[in-house]
Amino acid sequence: MSGEKDQIVGKGKEIKGVIREGAGKLTNDKSQQVKGKIEQAEGKVQQEVGKIKKIIND
Repeated sequence: MSGEKDQIVGKGKEIKGVIREGAGKLTNDKSQQVKGKIEQAEGKVQQEVGKIKKIIND
């Protein structure tokens, strides 16, 4: 996956995680809140990987 694609996909995961965490808070579902935070972390990591790939390829 290219650096830019990693960054875009990572941001999507992060946003999805924010939405899942918010839904978990609304429904008082702790497991959804935790899953949302995990998705956010995965997204942030993937974005950083994308930045590193972009630097290496430039």
